[in-house]
Parts: sequence; C-alpha cells; structure tokens
Amino acid sequence: MLDIIRKASLGAVSNTNPMAVVYGTVINTTPLEINIDQRFTLPASVLVIPETISKLSSGTQTGLQLNDRVLMLRVQGGQSYVVLDRLVNGS
Repeated sequence: MLDIIRKASLGAVSNTNPMAVVYGTVINTTPLEINIDQRFTLPASVLVIPETISKLSSGTQTGLQLNDRVLMLRVQGGQSYVVLDRLVNGS
C-alpha cells in the first residue's frame, strides 16, 4: 500500500512541471519589467534577481539594461521567476 501511495505522489509531482525554462526581454529597467514571448509582462514583484545580475562594478552598472534577453526559470505555479543570466547571443 505504501508503495502505491509513493508512486502516485511521485507521478503527481512530475506531472505538475515544477520548473520551466523561459526566455524574456527587458522592456523597462525602473521599475524592472520583463516581457515573455510577447505574451505577457512580468513586474519586479514576481522576479527573483540574483546579486550577480544586479550588482554595480566600479560605479558602472553591470545589471540588466533595456532590450537585454534573459534566461529565467519559472517556479512551480508561475508565481515567481528566477532570472538566471543575461543572454549574449540574442537567443
């Protein structure tokens, strides 16, 4: 019985797509807004920005700029998106 419950719960988790890779484009920097596939815009309140993307270096901002393409992970449920990095090849 325990094995049946375990298999059912594992199947349920794998079917919910806990994370998804998505691409976006920065359409505004203050406040930060990222557009996904020209379908919808994510406000700063749902974005998780790592320090490596938002830091300042020698007084020069190395963070996200207008029209930057970014690689993101959509967290389960789609309530937040983790910005992983800026794309350099425009994919």
